[in-house]
Amino acid sequence: MPPNQDTIAALATPAGASAIALIRISGSDTRRIATDLCGTLPHPRAAWHGDYRALGGELLDDVLFTFFKGPASYTGEDSLEVSSHGNPFIVHKVLSDLFARGCRPAEPGEFSRRAFLNGKMDLSQAEAVMDLINARSDRALAAAHAQLRGGLGQRMTAITTEVVDVVARIEAYIDFPEDDLPPEDRALLEQRMDRIVLMTNALIATSSYGELLREGAKTVIIGAANAGKSSLLNALVGRDRAIVSPEPGTTRDFIEDAIIVGAHKLRIIDTAGFNPIPAPIERLGQAKTLELVSSADLLLIVVDRTLSPPPTLPPDALRLLKPESTVWVLNKSDLPEGRGRDAVKEGHEAIEISALTGDGIDRLRNAIVAKLDGFQPNQSDSIAISSRHTRALGLAQVGLQDAQAKLRLGSPLELVASDLRSTLGAVGEITGRIDHEEVLNRLFATFCIGK
Repeated sequence: MPPNQDTIAALATPAGASAIALIRISGSDTRRIATDLCGTLPHPRAAWHGDYRALGGELLDDVLFTFFKGPASYTGEDSLEVSSHGNPFIVHKVLSDLFARGCRPAEPGEFSRRAFLNGKMDLSQAEAVMDLINARSDRALAAAHAQLRGGLGQRMTAITTEVVDVVARIEAYIDFPEDDLPPEDRALLEQRMDRIVLMTNALIATSSYGELLREGAKTVIIGAANAGKSSLLNALVGRDRAIVSPEPGTTRDFIEDAIIVGAHKLRIIDTAGFNPIPAPIERLGQAKTLELVSSADLLLIVVDRTLSPPPTLPPDALRLLKPESTVWVLNKSDLPEGRGRDAVKEGHEAIEISALTGDGIDRLRNAIVAKLDGFQPNQSDSIAISSRHTRALGLAQVGLQDAQAKLRLGSPLELVASDLRSTLGAVGEITGRIDHEEVLNRLFATFCIGK
């Protein structure tokens, strides 16, 4: 029997004790198994309450059976879901019985893979299933929902349609070599390809925001030694995550934690403070801080506002500061003000807080949300949240640029068409509308078993 005709079974809810466990079955033997278990084939999409009895007649559990008639199911095949009590021993007994009835254990991602192969979703939608499961912020959840509804697939279809039309026009001239490509037609093709490049570039521009959604905004806290960076981390996290001491240089290495601020996930990192005369071990920590600053999505610069003269940051750090991704945090608002505010670069936002009392922390959270909101692309329904998408779009971009260059140089149209066909292949990798077994194997191997 071909692999995609096997009947597969797996636990679709997390392993471990729970109130309810859901076991999913899909494949050609599903009707027979459902009929054997229920005494009759349940009405599609209607819960059937009954006993689950093993082949030997042993009562395993009181369950709900739900039958889904293909193609109106998640996989596009006949499917059965068994909702049992979430005792791992019961789940093991039910799965063992299903395997005895002819099912085999599902491989990672196999249910979603069958949904893709049966035309229930394109590849970008299949990937969105795992993005939806792994989303840890409102924005990541919204992006996954948009992709699951086909937002990215629709954008790729629009690009594909444009490229196919251009290829068709070019190949029409290839078929009739005695006819030269008129200048007006060449100009029209160049305009069409310019539009395709713009569409592709717009998607590529969303890739960094997609990474931010998936991993969280890398938010680095920097400042002079003893400015209150660790106290700020603790205030934002809501617990004593970092050691706080009046002694300068307490933090020698970076400390990282994850929090949710508004609709965003942050990977917030407390770093070693900048000391004008660092000890050898501090020097190593400060070098690591500069490395983190260069790769940060958002910088929180903590300044002791009570100091006179104001503290200074190393020139290497100052050169990396941008107003759109930097918030200056003027700490110790509970104490008399000095000249700390003078350290803030012109055009940058500054928020006064007291990490000790909590005053101003809510204002700082709002400022962080506003900065991160500014990172969101306008086309929020087409975010390329996968590095695989970014790579494929990059290859498509190269093919388009090569085709444009050849067209403008008057190269043979066969070469232009060849570059455009490579673009189609790259675009097809995103939606899966190409025969690429290795891509599928690599993708679905990352899924959990019950999906």
